[in-house]
Amino acid sequence: MTYAERIRRNLADGLAPQRLEVVDDSGRHAGHAGARPEGETHFSVTVVSSAFEGKSRVERQRMVYALLKDEMAERVHALALSTLTPQEDR
Repeated sequence: MTYAERIRRNLADGLAPQRLEVVDDSGRHAGHAGARPEGETHFSVTVVSSAFEGKSRVERQRMVYALLKDEMAERVHALALSTLTPQEDR
């Protein structure tokens, strides 16, 4: 299973998102800190979930990082996060 697939699975299971997008941006970061030749180190992630309702931006990001703690410890170097409630995703 790729890291992108693991990210999708963990976020889908933990947040039941209405919309989830995971984009591997690793190719754009070649030569940067944390980059690996085989990729899967830098991702852009958009999550739209009612689980974020009433939460601050920082609280939402902490929720995502908690769900992806293993991936972050193993290989993922950077996440660009967009965390929205369904009402904000219009």
